[in-house]
Amino acid sequence: MAIIHKNLVEAVIRVVENSVTGNYYAHSAINYILRSNPKWGSRDRKFIAEGAYEIIRNLRLLAFSAGVGTETREDVVKIVFTHLYLSGLIDEKALTENGLTRKEVAVRFEEGKKDRRIRESVPDWLDELGVKELGAQWEHELAALNSMAKVVLRVNTLKTGKKRLASELAENDIKTSAIDGYPDALVLEQRQNVFTLEEFKKGYFEVQDASSQKIAYFSRVKPGMRVIDACAGAGGKSLHMASLMQNKGKIIALDVENDKLEELKRRARRNGVSIIEPRLIESKKVIKRLEASADLVLLDVPCSGLGVIRRNPDSKWKLKAERIEELIAIQAEILSFYSIMVKPGGTLVYATCSILPSENGGQIAKFLKTHPGFVLEEENSVSPARSGFDGFYMARLSRKE
Repeated sequence: MAIIHKNLVEAVIRVVENSVTGNYYAHSAINYILRSNPKWGSRDRKFIAEGAYEIIRNLRLLAFSAGVGTETREDVVKIVFTHLYLSGLIDEKALTENGLTRKEVAVRFEEGKKDRRIRESVPDWLDELGVKELGAQWEHELAALNSMAKVVLRVNTLKTGKKRLASELAENDIKTSAIDGYPDALVLEQRQNVFTLEEFKKGYFEVQDASSQKIAYFSRVKPGMRVIDACAGAGGKSLHMASLMQNKGKIIALDVENDKLEELKRRARRNGVSIIEPRLIESKKVIKRLEASADLVLLDVPCSGLGVIRRNPDSKWKLKAERIEELIAIQAEILSFYSIMVKPGGTLVYATCSILPSENGGQIAKFLKTHPGFVLEEENSVSPARSGFDGFYMARLSRKE
């Protein structure tokens, strides 16, 4: 049994505590503690990051197994040591020293696995909503979403090719594999930090899940088009579309958060992309000025994010039922208003990283009833259970001439 240093265990406890009992998102808590301890090696950093995510992912099951709640530091300490014991990283003595017994933990762990809500660590309301919207399929999706996400790279074809990048990474002992049906994707065979690699710094790839990569291809974007990415964020999909456009044409990247647009500028420079123009949405006038001006408008709208909870497992606990209702109203408003930017004969693509029909096909059905000038061409729901990747929805509509 490997020796685990107390300072690393304490780091995991602090991350989980800040996420569970505080107002921090797990990735922010992890980044902060890693930046504060630059002398830690890659193995230590991996132990902290992956351990904290695994605990938060299985929080309800671990708390049930430990016989505690999730409100106090004492609760968190017992949850962490329960995880370490069940993972075979500590012995019974270390478990007992933290006020836990092997037998009680083992019995409660097996009991908890019989209840889906506890086994997959979701709040009761979310489990009820999943069953209501997805029926029996919810169980399969939930199990898939409670696994560790794969690290997927998107090859920047403006600078390199997939085979060339795979070969260069292999020279650095980083093994990847291609995925059928995903032209620009490479999956890492082992998780590791790729942001320090020269290939990343040179703009040869971005980290982008395979399901997310489908959207640019689904949009049927072409070189020379005038495109508006209306909820661009930090621009992952804008950058992918730019590569498919061979850096020819125009992409106006809109967002309400300037920090994200600044990050997009930095990413675009690294990617060798010159056709993206970031614009801050300061008022509705920004949208009105672009009326009927775009060949293609992409609306990757704010959503529950339930399709990507394995990347953000703490969102299971931070998300509330009322927030989903608010998001559904926001999505409908964005669809209705932002669609004016599509020119006659142009294309509108609506996308979410949700698996809930109410955020997906349900929104499109309501939109088409009130906007007869649009016609649904195709829609696609990506199931985490069937694909092994994130859950996404996309619909492509055309505006009548």
